[in-house]
This record gives sequence, structure tokens and C-alpha cells, in this order.
Amino acid sequence: MEEQKEIIEIPEKFKALVASIEKLTVLDLAELVKILEKKFGVSAAAPIAVAAAPEAASAEAGDDEKTSFNVVLTGVGDKKIEVIKVVRDATTKGLKEAKDLVDATASGPQVVAENLKKEDAQELKKKFDAAGAKVELK
Repeated sequence: MEEQKEIIEIPEKFKALVASIEKLTVLDLAELVKILEKKFGVSAAAPIAVAAAPEAASAEAGDDEKTSFNVVLTGVGDKKIEVIKVVRDATTKGLKEAKDLVDATASGPQVVAENLKKEDAQELKKKFDAAGAKVELK
């Protein structure tokens, strides 16, 4: 089976930049992403928050029932590796970032996901429960 690559037209003003990026290693690219996130105050995980933003707006509009939830990791339990796997699946974080988040739970609760629908938040809570972690929905 032959793979088909999508041909992407690169504007002239970006060709040098794209050529430079193509020469970077995966580790260098990961570092670049972190630097750009800090520099511009954005996150690669932003699409999740953006997708849930209309729900947050409707909650502020006066709905009595809460429609968006944050999943907060409060305890890791005995199966730390399983908890790290759930964090990686639930976020766009890499292995190191997921491990750091799980380790940081020892000093205080850590937000794993924000602005999730009630059903999605409960499903994620079940995954953490199965991994032996303690989570709260806020």
C-alpha cells in the first residue's frame, strides 16, 4: 500500500523558516515549542480549552447546572506508572511532563484537564480510579 503525502504550498516569506525547522531534531523541536509557549503565553493544549469555551460561557450566562469541569489529581496511589499513562492519554503532555505533573501531586493537587463536559470528566475520573489515583471534579 503506497502512502500519499499531502503537498503543502509554503509561502515564500516562510520558506527559510520552514527549511530551518526541518533540520531540527525532535528534541530541539520540543524545546522550541516550550520556548514559544513561554514567549507568547500560549499552550499546545489550547484547542481543548477553546473547544470547551462555549460551555463555560453558557455556565456564566446563568445556567443552574454546572456544565464544565476541571479534573484535579489529588493523590497518586500505588500504581504511579499507570497514573502517568492516564495523564499522557488525557493531555497533550509528553512522558516527562506527565511524570512531572504526577510527581508534583505530592506537594499539592494538580489540574489535569480543564473545562471538560460532565460526561468526559466522569469518564476521565473512572480511568484515574482504575489506575488507583484519587481525583476531584471541580
